[in-house]
Amino acid sequence: MALSVEEALQRIVADVTPTPAELVPIAQAAGRILAEPLTARLTQPPFDASAMDGYAVRSADVEKLPVRLKVIGQAAAGHPFDGSVGPGEAVRIFTGAPLPAGADAIVIQENTIASDGLVEVREGHPDPHHIRRRGFDFQKSDLLLNPGRRLGPREVTLAAAAGYGEVPVRRKPVVAILATGDELVSPGTLPGPGQIVSSNPLGVAALLTQAGADARLLGIARDNRESLVQHIEAARGADVLVTIGGASVGDHDLVGPVLQSLGMELSFWKINMRPGKPLLHGRLGPQRVIGLPGNPVSALICTRVFLVPLVRRLLGLPQDEAAALRAVLAEPVEANGPRQHYMRATLERDTDGRQLVRLARSQDSSLLAPLAASNVLLVRPPHAPALPAGAEVDVLLLDF
Repeated sequence: MALSVEEALQRIVADVTPTPAELVPIAQAAGRILAEPLTARLTQPPFDASAMDGYAVRSADVEKLPVRLKVIGQAAAGHPFDGSVGPGEAVRIFTGAPLPAGADAIVIQENTIASDGLVEVREGHPDPHHIRRRGFDFQKSDLLLNPGRRLGPREVTLAAAAGYGEVPVRRKPVVAILATGDELVSPGTLPGPGQIVSSNPLGVAALLTQAGADARLLGIARDNRESLVQHIEAARGADVLVTIGGASVGDHDLVGPVLQSLGMELSFWKINMRPGKPLLHGRLGPQRVIGLPGNPVSALICTRVFLVPLVRRLLGLPQDEAAALRAVLAEPVEANGPRQHYMRATLERDTDGRQLVRLARSQDSSLLAPLAASNVLLVRPPHAPALPAGAEVDVLLLDF
């Protein structure tokens, strides 16, 4: 009996232990998942700094305006003034420079006139915001980022400013991808009679890379035991082995029997899903095994539904962030059959800001062009009734 999609997904992600932490250079951390709390190693700013171009003064000297002050030096970013500001004195200062000792205020240059070693402050009173106080951004030992955070441009910048040259991230789950079939030729090769291009592994690898995995292509195994065993052995050490094709029960579908002969414990091999019924799942020692259908659309949809949540769990992320969203049908949809149907569709906003979903021109599972034109999958539960335009439905984002 075929499993429901929900039960199949529960089995696939059961007992997942996140990959261990590893240190990577901060310059290579973009897109990685933080494995440990990140606390500040530095205080930012490390000193009271000027936020404006102007003059560092004592606030007592500029209570009554206009006033003339003696300019005793200059402070710029990276070049602080070494002395101290006394009564009746000022230091020319530029944005980012440390506030000199003795000064407690900044007068902006627009309110001054300088000549002959003097500066006349003519109007305006110092604004406290013209000084960025030490630790105004964060203090040493402050918690800045929590584990599970994906490191984007903002997070990488923050980590670098906080003193990190390396950051602890989850090791990328290694997913080995193996195409199977005598009919397959490598991309860029002109197919001969009865042959087709092996396009599936590239799409599967791209989707898993987007999810955060280290996707490794193992090439094409032929429909014989020797070739399958050789390629499966090449996947040793990977967290997940993904085979594409040969997962059904035909005379030439050898993947399951060969994997079982090598010690795989079979969990299931078919699910109540359209497209993608022949989906294999098992364990080969510590390695998780997923056997995808050979149909290109089925392979990619099953990757999105099952493998993306698995990769997220291996990274220590919640799988529900890749779950379904609610949208409104732009057109009627027919009643569904006994299998959960993932229909290719496009999500768009109408003039009222509603999320509208529109079905692709065809749902034939062999057609890749409608999949490429889609950005969501409309999820139809088993035996779902026909729905009119305007009804709310679940959709699954293809990109995330």
